[in-house]
Amino acid sequence: MLELAHVDTFYGNIQALRDVSLHIDDGEIVTLIGANGAGKSTTLMTICGVNRARRGKIFWNGEAIENHAPNTIVSLGISQVPEGRLIFPDMTVSENLDLGAFLRNDQAVIRQDKEYVFELFPILAERRKQPGGTLSGGEQQMLAISRALMARPKLLLLDEPSLGLAPIIIQQIFAIIRKVNTDGTTIFLVEQNANQALRIANRGYVMENGRIVMEDDAQALLSSDLVQKAYLGM
Repeated sequence: MLELAHVDTFYGNIQALRDVSLHIDDGEIVTLIGANGAGKSTTLMTICGVNRARRGKIFWNGEAIENHAPNTIVSLGISQVPEGRLIFPDMTVSENLDLGAFLRNDQAVIRQDKEYVFELFPILAERRKQPGGTLSGGEQQMLAISRALMARPKLLLLDEPSLGLAPIIIQQIFAIIRKVNTDGTTIFLVEQNANQALRIANRGYVMENGRIVMEDDAQALLSSDLVQKAYLGM
């Protein structure tokens, strides 16, 4: 479905990604773990076209997309839930969801999809007329995920969905990620919470200093001495 081949990304003269190659197959949950500043978020931003790859190729179902604009990439079926949620705080929950469907014009299906996310997150249905900024941190994360789902993505990119949330809310968020995947959406999950991420993933990559240094199926990475010492606190 998605392939990065030898991708380099820079911020000015500072290189953030170095020869990054990875792939995501249809139907998978793939996680990218690593320390803060390793380049995980930059990887997602590069896929989405917000940061352009200076070298290398990005293929979406065989089509090179590294020079596409972000809105074009969304229209192809890739949506991102950014780190820090970045909802529109002065707009209602319902208006935030409508913005997620901005590139669509199938109004009847949009209404169905809104009901789908309300089933995923019933608290959002209760809060549908409230401004997004009045929601708790966990509720804002639910809204950010729901807004991205309103674009009907084939691939959902999640950037640190557990960041700053209480443990019970983290459990809820990860359960919903698994359900969304079961319902047919492929997931690429960036997380510092390596234990939670690897437990729901099929495969994983480990990133250090802008490079992929390990890749394996998720259970193998959970059992790796290096991953346990560096990321699981064992």
